[in-house]
Amino acid sequence: MTSAAPSPLALPRIRWGSSASDRRALLVHGLGSSGALMWRFGVALADAGWHATAVDLRGHGDAPRALDYRVAAYAADVASTAPDDGGPWDLVVGHSLGGAATAQAAADHPEWTRRVVLVDPAIRLQERDSAIVRRSQERAFADNRLAAVREEHPHWHPQDQELKVDAVARASRWAVEQTSAQNPVWDVREAAARLRVPTHVIGSDPAVYSIFTGETADEVLRNPAISMSVVPGAGHSPHRDKPEQTIRQLWEVLSA
Repeated sequence: MTSAAPSPLALPRIRWGSSASDRRALLVHGLGSSGALMWRFGVALADAGWHATAVDLRGHGDAPRALDYRVAAYAADVASTAPDDGGPWDLVVGHSLGGAATAQAAADHPEWTRRVVLVDPAIRLQERDSAIVRRSQERAFADNRLAAVREEHPHWHPQDQELKVDAVARASRWAVEQTSAQNPVWDVREAAARLRVPTHVIGSDPAVYSIFTGETADEVLRNPAISMSVVPGAGHSPHRDKPEQTIRQLWEVLSA
């Protein structure tokens, strides 16, 4: 894979809320997921008068396929994604891989958004977490039956269970595998250190499972632009594990 600057792709969009709203949010999903799986944020924001837009990342959903699946390529795509009428986003919410891409995009293009919320962001993946992510993706592709998703995540909303099946079915398995292969050193701490827009991390509970924790979290939180809260009892996808608490923390951030 070339080390040249990535060429951005145009990402497909789905939307919630009135297009006339002057509050505009972008929702960026994680690895093996889809824009539709950000529906909890989309519905909550729309109900509060926002216009929310979710994208399918490259290699996922209806997005174009490519050869480059470095985090930098994902970041280039979201950085080139703007509101329909131009200008900055008022908020960008990024989960996991989407959080890493969002952090990189917001650091490189501080005019892109006025505020960032990162949901258990994959700022740094060390060997243990990389192995956990790979095994999770392998399980998803090996058995993508609704019954299997229900068994693994019985507490998820039925729509999350259904949409997880749909997301795996429409994702490129090769793209997901290449995302791990092409990022042998997965680390955007340098970008996180450069963030200047107000940024909040909605973290997962380390007692359940969290990527953004320990020394990585301590280092990133030295940036005064970044704050953090934790959703008790939530694993890596708090908006699916504990949606009410996650949305409550989102409102606390936006009302601060």
